Amino acid sequence: MDFRISADDRVGAPAARQNKPQARPAAKSQRVEPTMGQSMAFSVDNERPGGAGGGGKPPKGKAKPPRRGKAGPARPKKKRRSGGFLMGLLWWGFVACLWGGLAVIGIIVYYGAQLPAANTWAIPERPPNIRILAADGSLISNRGQTGGEAVTFHELPQYVPAAFIASEDRRFMTHFGVDPIGLLAVAVESVQARGVTRGASTITQQVAKNLFLTPDQTLGRKVQEAILAVWLEQSFSKEEILELYMNRVFFGQGATGIEAAAQTYFGVSARNLSLGQAAMLVGILPAPSVYNPKTNPERARERQRLVLSLMAQEGYITREEADAARIDPSQTVRTVVAGSESYVADWVESLMTAYLGEIESDVVVQTTIDYRMQRDAEFIVKEAVANEGPNRGFTQGALVAMDVDGKVRAMVGGVDYQASQYNRAVTAKRQPGSAFKPFVYMAAMEKGYTPDTLAEDAQFEYNGWSPRNASGNYAGTVTLRQGLAYSLNTIAGRLAIDVTPEKIIEVAMRMGISSNLTPVPSIGLGTQEVNLLELTSAYAPFANGGYGVISNVITRIADAEGKVLYEASDAGPGRVVDPTVLAEMNDMLATAVEVGTGRGANLGGWDFGGKTGTSQESRDAVFVGYTSAMVTGVWLGNDDNKGTRLSGGNVPASIWSQFMTKAHAGRSPQPIPGGSYAGQIIAQQLIDPNTGMPMIDPATGQPQVQYVDGGSGQPVQTVTDPATGQIYAIDPATGQPMQGLQPLQGQAANPPIQTGTMTDPATGLPLDNGADTTWSQFDQDVQYDGFGQAIDPVTGYPLQEQNNGFNNAPIDPDTGLPMLLVVDPATGEQVWVPSAPATQNQQQVYSEPSPFAPPADMGQQPVYQQQNSQRTLMDLIFGN
Repeated sequence: MDFRISADDRVGAPAARQNKPQARPAAKSQRVEPTMGQSMAFSVDNERPGGAGGGGKPPKGKAKPPRRGKAGPARPKKKRRSGGFLMGLLWWGFVACLWGGLAVIGIIVYYGAQLPAANTWAIPERPPNIRILAADGSLISNRGQTGGEAVTFHELPQYVPAAFIASEDRRFMTHFGVDPIGLLAVAVESVQARGVTRGASTITQQVAKNLFLTPDQTLGRKVQEAILAVWLEQSFSKEEILELYMNRVFFGQGATGIEAAAQTYFGVSARNLSLGQAAMLVGILPAPSVYNPKTNPERARERQRLVLSLMAQEGYITREEADAARIDPSQTVRTVVAGSESYVADWVESLMTAYLGEIESDVVVQTTIDYRMQRDAEFIVKEAVANEGPNRGFTQGALVAMDVDGKVRAMVGGVDYQASQYNRAVTAKRQPGSAFKPFVYMAAMEKGYTPDTLAEDAQFEYNGWSPRNASGNYAGTVTLRQGLAYSLNTIAGRLAIDVTPEKIIEVAMRMGISSNLTPVPSIGLGTQEVNLLELTSAYAPFANGGYGVISNVITRIADAEGKVLYEASDAGPGRVVDPTVLAEMNDMLATAVEVGTGRGANLGGWDFGGKTGTSQESRDAVFVGYTSAMVTGVWLGNDDNKGTRLSGGNVPASIWSQFMTKAHAGRSPQPIPGGSYAGQIIAQQLIDPNTGMPMIDPATGQPQVQYVDGGSGQPVQTVTDPATGQIYAIDPATGQPMQGLQPLQGQAANPPIQTGTMTDPATGLPLDNGADTTWSQFDQDVQYDGFGQAIDPVTGYPLQEQNNGFNNAPIDPDTGLPMLLVVDPATGEQVWVPSAPATQNQQQVYSEPSPFAPPADMGQQPVYQQQNSQRTLMDLIFGN
């Protein structure tokens, strides 16, 4: 039976409640039996059976007080509901999801509120790219922050975007910016691996991160990344998002975007990538510093195989295509190596701000570089350094080659661009040594000395300075021609003192040297530092007939749509060398390569001149030489300025010869412009003998120009025949043409600025064309400004645009020098005339030449010109 004791029956319960029977309800159709409480009274006494009141064993120890109570009906058992645990789990799961969802919404709202207003979101502009092209249109390099231009989705082979999708985000075409399936898969993998195994960002999220956010790995950034990814998906098509990703993702080695990566690693455009190359580039993305083929080719191969396998798995390519595209493990990963053209690209990039200011969009830069010459120059310099460097103690070389008008055709800034991007042709400044001496001798020629002027090759001291010859030998009395040819330091030192260092600096700067120079006597030995580019360009006037040049590498700049932003002009400094001085300099510089220190240079069939240079302890070895077509300078040495066993006449001259031979292949030899103008009428500027600068007409503020006898340099009076356009020199006593001076021919092909009758430049009125006035003398002659522009002597305004003589000017058949286009003041007709400043014989321009002697405080006896002093210098020095 069912027996229970109620609390009311316990000891100490109220009397009224003790022994109160409780009825137990009977179940339906169950027999009701009386309970114990109904049939008898039940109590629990203080004594157990067997005690004082009854038999039985006595209790052990102290007896416990009895519990009193009453029996009652048993409580009914609750039936267990089926599925209770599952329902509870679902319930609490729902509650957890609800609260979790609210928390996620709160986090999204919190971090989303930190973003700018959605209506201000916009794709930032891609940094502009500078596409640099050679003269033939071939790509030299891309420069800018990205290293390559942007390409569109449809310009690429279909397997290029497919590789990105298969490797980076295989559900890219179906998700809404965030991939929940991918997130769950990564979460499971991470739990199993007890650590984060891989990222779960979609391509869209990576675009959002690259465009708008920092790379910080924080919860806030990930939330903002997801928000922006959803916005991108709503605002742009899948193709546009993928295009953004391919053009903005970083591939290592300074390459951002697929085009930059293709050019950097394989030297091809992304439009021409092969399947294997595309797979290797995509394989770089997880860790560009680890997986790129330049630094880790084996890891790059592994990544390539993985990407190809994923592409086959996703159905973009077949297994056979994947196998064919893989690189055999025994093969070497072939990547493009940045060559010497990268020095050119760096130089061009550094010039862009000066040409255009701040660049805001992609530009295309056309350069003067001849790609074939560039490759030849790089190969020749590298071979020379590799073969001769270990024996002669040098590790670096540089070369600059340009046309005689200053257009740079090749530049090598070092032997290995990947190892060192320092440009030794443009940035480095080194001592040119004796290669600077032509400017010293040119100053002496302008003072009135000639190549045959005699000087003393002997030691002397001047204010504590005592130059010495490198050989330690001294030849005694020599000509200036010999002094330059054999690089005699004592002769250059004497000339520097005589003509003054300030004059040497003026000549050097006029010729093209732009570095700051200090006026000290040692400047005559080439102790002032210059860069190879400016030194080479300063030799160009010797090669082109006496015209200054501005070295130039950029011919045209246009934007991506083809709009021209800059175009080079042919304007230049104009004439910087007197033709007579030019002829003298070319004579001496030709001697230097025929029998002097530069005799190691050779160029079959071509006339050429040049000069060697070697600095103290042979730290620098230089050779600069030229023909009528090209000027090239070569430097060899060490970056740490250590001494070498070089001289300008050995390895540098050999490099020059090899390069110039290749550069002149297929060209017809031409003489170097320069020579005598005896028997001709020439136009010249008047030079102030005190300052060496053009004399200025106080009435017009323009340089004074006149016609002179090309042989004597004496001014002549001229008149132009209106019928033929010829310019005649006239005898002022008779008014008739002078005998022995050829008339200048007018240029009939060019229409005159003023036609018709002769005009008096003083009054502007027409003159009578009769016999009495045809040969009349005028008070004023044609005038020019500092750039060779013909100036109206009355108004001071330009008469016409002056050609600089490089492209259209006819060549004087006697001297090979380009002629100058001038306007005769009598008729206004344009005529071509030989151009030259006055020679030393013109009293108004130069002082009368005096015998050359060192300053009195040198302690040396003056040595004067003598006929019997024309000795062979090699005999004098070596006693042969």
